[in-house]
Order: sequence, then structure tokens, then C-alpha cells
Amino acid sequence: MILKLIYLNTIAHKCQISIELLPKIVSLFSSGCTVPFVARYRKEQTGNCDEVKLADIQEKIAYFETLEKRKQVIIETIKKADKLSPELFAIIDKCIDATDLEDLYLPFKPGKKTKADLAKELGLEPLATAIWEQKITHKTILLQRFAPPSIKPQNAISGAQDIVAQWISENASVRGSLRRLFAEEGVLYCKVTRGKKDNELAQKYRDYFDFEEQLKHVPSHRFLAIARGKNEDWLKIKIYPDIERALQIINKQVLRGYSETTQLVKQAAADAYDRLLQPSLETESFNIKKEDADDEAIKVFGLNLKQLLLSAPLGEKSLIAIDPGFRTGCKMVALDAQGNLLNHCTIYPHAPQNERITATNKVNEWISKYKLQAIAIGDATAGRETYDFLTSEIKSDLKLFLVDESGASIYSASAIGREEFSKYDVTVRGAVSIGRRLQDPLSELVKIDAKNLGVGQYQHDVQQTKLRYHLDSVVESCVNHVGINVNTASKYVLQYVSGLGPLLAQNIVDFRTANGKFKNREMLKNVARMGDKSFEQSAGFLRIKNSENPLDNSAIHPERYNLVNKMASQMNLQVRDLIANEKVINQLNVHDFVNQNLGLHTINDIVAELKKPGLDPRNEANNIEFDHSIRTIEQLESGMELAGKITNITNFGAFVNIGIKENGFLHISAISQKFIKHPSEVLSLNQPVKVRVIDVDLPRKRIALTMKFE
Repeated sequence: MILKLIYLNTIAHKCQISIELLPKIVSLFSSGCTVPFVARYRKEQTGNCDEVKLADIQEKIAYFETLEKRKQVIIETIKKADKLSPELFAIIDKCIDATDLEDLYLPFKPGKKTKADLAKELGLEPLATAIWEQKITHKTILLQRFAPPSIKPQNAISGAQDIVAQWISENASVRGSLRRLFAEEGVLYCKVTRGKKDNELAQKYRDYFDFEEQLKHVPSHRFLAIARGKNEDWLKIKIYPDIERALQIINKQVLRGYSETTQLVKQAAADAYDRLLQPSLETESFNIKKEDADDEAIKVFGLNLKQLLLSAPLGEKSLIAIDPGFRTGCKMVALDAQGNLLNHCTIYPHAPQNERITATNKVNEWISKYKLQAIAIGDATAGRETYDFLTSEIKSDLKLFLVDESGASIYSASAIGREEFSKYDVTVRGAVSIGRRLQDPLSELVKIDAKNLGVGQYQHDVQQTKLRYHLDSVVESCVNHVGINVNTASKYVLQYVSGLGPLLAQNIVDFRTANGKFKNREMLKNVARMGDKSFEQSAGFLRIKNSENPLDNSAIHPERYNLVNKMASQMNLQVRDLIANEKVINQLNVHDFVNQNLGLHTINDIVAELKKPGLDPRNEANNIEFDHSIRTIEQLESGMELAGKITNITNFGAFVNIGIKENGFLHISAISQKFIKHPSEVLSLNQPVKVRVIDVDLPRKRIALTMKFE
């Protein structure tokens, strides 16, 4: 679909991008290009837009394409009713807002019969028109001229007012003015559902049992909490502005004079507001606020997920992974550097068995036998105790890591877990997941529904389709940002590579299984269903180590290999000798390679990649030492200073792992001495922090923390 100029101008204004660039971006997306590909390899066409802006542009393109399709349906419907005037067509054609469009369509929208429709069937529309125009000032004259003789005068007036009330409620200008009033001055009123105040399950909503706040000032997390209470029927809510103010706005638009007829219109306006407009706009206001709150929660979830997926990997190192437990023991697995399962068993170093010597011997045996390089320990139940046991008993220089095991049990019972390890039970799969997420968090975490990774905010309450789309976009962004080893990656991570998807990901794995490792990127073209477009979109993000062409293990796209050859020739070197030779690379005159199809943005990217080809943008994995004397919430006291790690960030604060079962909470006001609008300005996921306990609520298992040290 070719976007109209009015849409392009709107996108350019809202996204702060040159109108000259926008058609090029639209064309790229229309041709099947993905956001990661366009952001990295088409910088000249986009003016070096980043992924966030490109995703925003893509979203708005889709919005206006949908809007245009809706316009065509509406125009055809009105045309069939023979009510499409040139003036109405022009107004619809210029409309750029879906809500405004539906307001314009409302008077022509087919629906079930209303009181106004019944009045029209009685022949009262001429009387309603006369009342609406307010030119005849006396009610008696109105009735004499326009009321059907078979209808009682009062019934005729009442029916005509029903028609007028519907006209007022369908008036786009009136609805627009009231919509702005609801948005600016609407108040959210919240009460506990009758008869449920003392219900134990309702107590988590007690802050909202008698609550009111101006709707526009209700933060997203609070609104989502209230919306959840409403959905669970613990809370009843209403949204409306001052009624007199609303009626003033309507009357100003519909009343003309002070006659008896005007009073009839005034009565109809009050009825229109009470019966038609207020309920409709209340529902609309709730939905708009809910959508905004969803968007904010999804945005926060996406930011957290991105940080989690880009967590520092240990890398290709063999290791022991342990899913700790007390009575049932610790499930232990050995993994090779590629995450393949070498062995598994259960050890019992804790009470009631206390088989510490046997457990120690088994760990030492595996370290020697499999030449293991690290130990990963799940951080939930018995995690700290297992960590301390291994620290004290294992005489080795192996690094020990406490690994967040959120979602490991979900993976172990999932279809993916069963497919990967069909011969093993869920405890083995869970331990494997813990180990693999230390080796490479990105490759392992993509197998788990992001909602189960413990980094969301009301993720089960937001619109699930929109959440899934956004989170998939985040995963896609992270996968392509890091780059994927095509010879070791699972189909679950390959499917997020630009231009691939589940089918091509499976085909790549099948090809690899049948033909051995890919020796170069050109071999990708032999994969079933790998067309030119798919190759173009994916090749730059797929890495091939030890390839015949060293550029295949870099982020340089095959379409630019000739350019790199020219650079090497200019320096009288082979490409292999140019790569990572920073001294020589710095001598290149990048302007020598600029032409009408290739600009400095792309050339500078290539030069940067040549200096450090295939560099993993993630940091190295590290661990945190918790206070060894604190094991339970009961041991906490106000004033204690503890080491912690940020595990989740919300709009209103951050949760901190301080080495016990319960996470502590940092309210946004307790994070920084200076004012911050959002915790992410100061904090990031997995960031080590030093905190002080300010309050411990044992009955509710809540720990209040601060980072503000005086």
C-alpha cells in the first residue's frame, strides 16, 4: 500500500524524521526488510536511524495502513446508504486518528434499535428536527406543526427528545470535546465490591477500597493493579469528570437562545450525557488508560528482558550445573563447552542425609574426568547452602556462580525441554538449563516464555498479543545484536535471526545434520527455502568460525566483501592480514570508498568491525558475594548494610536479591540522592548494588531497602 502524503507527514512529525527519508524507509519495509537489517545495513537510506526509531516508524506505517483500510470500509458503507456527501468524504479522507474516524462513522453505523429509532418509526423525526433547530420558540406551535395527531403531546415531545439526544451523542464535535474533558479532568473512583471488604483474598487491594485520583495522574502500575482488582471483582470503579462541567460543554455547542424549545434541547442534552455519552466515554477512558498502562508495562518489560538476554555469558566452557535441594538432594549435571549433557546424578550434601563426603568426591571426580572449568548453582531453595558447601569442600580454582533459575522449571516441563532431552526427567532438564544459561544466557532463555523469567510488571494483565509482539521484537533485536554461530545454534535461537523464522531455522539445522558444518556463508544458499531475500536479511547476523573467508565470522555483510577486498588491496594486504590490524586499518582513507550507493555510516561500521571482528558485545560473567551470616528474612534488622543484585526493575522501583529467599524492594525515592523519573536511569538488571535495610515486615514477607547512605 502506498501511504498518502498526509500519513507520511504525520509520521515524519511524530517520529522526528526527514520527510525525504521516509518513503525510502517505507519502501524498505514494504520489500520485506526487517528492523535489525535496516538499522545495521541500510543506514544511508534511513539517516542512521536506530532500531527504536525504526520500530516506531514501522508501527505507525502499520497503523495508517489499517486506518486507510478502515476508511474504505466506512466510505463504502455510507455510500451504500446514499449518505456520502462530498464534504463528508473530504473530512473522512483527511482524518488521521482512528477514534475520530469512528466518531464520524457513528451516525451511519448499523446497530440494534434504539429509543431514537423507535421514535423515528413513529414519524417524530420532523418534530425532532424542529426542536434541534430551535427556530420555533414555543412548544405549542411545534406540536401543532410537526407532531403526528395520533401521538399524545407529551409522548411526542419525549420521543423527539430521544432523537435529539442521539444526535447529540453522535455529534463528533461534542464527543471530541467531552473526550478531552475526560482525559484532562476525569477522576477515577474506586470502591470495594459490596460484601467483600473482609475477604482475606481482597486484602491485597485494600489501598483501593475507598480511593479516588485524577485519571491522568494515576501511574500505570497503580492502574493495572486496580484493573486487576476490578477483573477479579474485588473492586468497582467509575470514571467521570464534574457533571456540571460536562453539561456546560455540551450546552455551549447545542443551545441557541433561551426559548421553550431551547429548554427541550437542554433536557435532551442532559439525557444524552447521562444515558449515552457518559457510559460510552467512561468505557473509552478506561480502555485508553488501560492501553497506555499496558504500553508502559510492556515497555518496561522489554527493557528488562533486553538486559536479561544480553547478560554476560561465561562462554564455551565445560561445567557442572546444580539444581539444589534439601530433602530431595541436588540434581547435578556435567556439560561440555557446547552445552551437551555428559553425565548426571544426584548428591545429598544437606540434611537430612548430610552425605557431604560422598558429594565432595563425586564433584571432584567429575572435575577431573571431564576437565570442567566452572560450577553453576541455581539460586533458589538450598542455593546459598550448596554454594557454601562447594566453596568450603571443593579444593579447586574453579569459579562458582549463583545463577538465576527463574523459568528453569517451566523449560524442564515444556515441549522444548522434552524434545531436547526426551530420555531424561524434569530434574535433569532443569539442571541443564541452569548450566546453559550461565554459558550463554541468550541462547537458553529464548526457549522460555519471557513472561516466566521474573522481569515483568503485571505481564499477565496486559494485552497478550501486543506483549508477545513486543517481546519477540526484543528477542530478535538481541539475537541479531550479538550475532549467532550458525554451526552451534539451536533452532530456537536461529528462528529469531533476521529473515529466518521457525521453518528456515529448522531447515538450517536439518542441513547441518545432513551435510556437516557450514564452511562459509555461501553454503547457506543451499538450505531449503533460503531465497535471495532471506539470505540478504540473515547472512550478516550468522557467524561461521574457521570459515574459508574470515569475513564470515564478522558482522560485515557479504554484499560488502568486495569493498573490504578493495580496502585490503589499497594497503597491499590480503583480507586475512587486514582483519584486526588496527594500525593499518587506521591508515585507510574512508572517503576513498564513498560513492552514490555507499556512505560514511556504512563504511565506518565496516572499519570498526574490521578492527574487532565478531566481538561479542556482552560483558564477561561475574558473581556476587552475599553476606554469609544472613540466610533468612528473620535475621534481617533495620540498618544492616548488604550486598545485592538487581533482579527486576519496575516504574516504581527495583527488586534486589540479597541472598535470601525473599527479594528486597528499593522504592524509586530510595534509589538516588538526586531526582530520577525512572529507576532505569540509575539501575540495570543484574547490577551489583550496596543497600541498607530500612524496614522488615515479617507477616507480609516484605523488605524495604535504600541505596541512599547519609
